[in-house]
Amino acid sequence: MMQLDLVDVFATGPLSGNPLAVVRGGEDLDAGTMLRITRWLGFSETTFLLPPVDPAADYRVRIFYPAGELPFAGHPTLGSAHAWLAAGGSPKVPGQVMQECGIGLVEVRQEGEELAFRAPPLVRSGPLDALDLAETIRLCGVDARDVVAGVHASNGPGWKLLHLVSAEAVLAAEPVPRAPIPTDVALLGPCKPGDEAQWELRAFFADAAGRVCEDPVTGSLNAAVAQYLFAAGLAQRDYVAAQGRKVGAAGRIRCREDAEGSIWIAGNVATVSRGGAMPLAT
Repeated sequence: MMQLDLVDVFATGPLSGNPLAVVRGGEDLDAGTMLRITRWLGFSETTFLLPPVDPAADYRVRIFYPAGELPFAGHPTLGSAHAWLAAGGSPKVPGQVMQECGIGLVEVRQEGEELAFRAPPLVRSGPLDALDLAETIRLCGVDARDVVAGVHASNGPGWKLLHLVSAEAVLAAEPVPRAPIPTDVALLGPCKPGDEAQWELRAFFADAAGRVCEDPVTGSLNAAVAQYLFAAGLAQRDYVAAQGRKVGAAGRIRCREDAEGSIWIAGNVATVSRGGAMPLAT
């Protein structure tokens, strides 16, 4: 019988991060059924833990959001690794979980009470062209005068990122209610000196009906943002990002660059419910 785990990713306290549903025992499910389950549960993503195909992997995961399947996503990566470990998973290498997903292998490390994933390479980077920039400004509902830069930040999801002048400008944005499918747009702005976090983020995507939704905390986006900030010299070594304030979350994401140049995205993950039976007729 399938089992359902609910976990909270990038949380700073009870029910403060991004919820994730993790389905175990769904090897016989087809993609259409996985998508129906995802839409019914209503979270930004639902994952399905499966036996690995790659011999180097500890498990394989399929990641769905309400409009389809994703090759990679960050908060589902940390949440799936947490659920796999909590269900008795034993990694081939102690302290290191190797996840297999649509983009290949993604390394997840246990770092004290947190989990951290190695940011995958960007699929697309560089500045947005004039048309993409204008459309992203329109979709996000920001003042063009507040835009410092607009860049591609794609590492599976095709994020288009607007770097704004301040966290206040990020929080003031009013996105449009509907957008084409797929839409993945995001905002970044610096916090005031002395704040707990150094950067404020918001992320918007179109659901299966074209409604624009705000994601509470987004691991893939934070990975791409970290690559942008470190490469541009706008952050050094490590920083903390905040996300989710406008939707009632209080996510905190720790981003760091190691001595070899790899970027790691870390956060707390908590189990909310584990092992719920899913006697689903498919």
